[in-house]
Amino acid sequence: MTDRQANVKLRSYQTSDCMDILALFHQTVHRINEADYTEQQLNVWATGNEDPIKWDRSLSSHYAIVAIVNDQIVGFGDIDQTGYLDRLFVHSDFQRQGIATAICNALEEKSSAGLITTYASLTAVPFFTHRGYAIKQKNLVVRSGVKLTNFLMCKIL
Repeated sequence: MTDRQANVKLRSYQTSDCMDILALFHQTVHRINEADYTEQQLNVWATGNEDPIKWDRSLSSHYAIVAIVNDQIVGFGDIDQTGYLDRLFVHSDFQRQGIATAICNALEEKSSAGLITTYASLTAVPFFTHRGYAIKQKNLVVRSGVKLTNFLMCKIL
């Protein structure tokens, strides 16, 4: 366990977190997912022009949490009432420290749905598989004419 990991605190999402979360999302997609997706794919996935009002509305309507280290948001995730785990991202400098696991544990524990579903990126499939999620189908998303592959994954609680 690293010192940074020992200092991780989880708390509920607040509207004031939105801009930091958008920056973290963009940074994480472009650094962590670059091994599995092309630059063009990354650019349509995380454009840098995401609408903060839409993101705040979505995060506020879900059970959303942030991970904090030394007053910095280093990760976030959210799940809706149906058990759909919408987002789970950890800053590139804080990977492999148990932060995604802690966030995911909290999201799954909060869910009253008997089934958790998510659309996992190529990069995230091993994480979710290790947690007991199964791939149900390969999915193709087209954004601005660019194709991205992800996977519908499910876990029975």
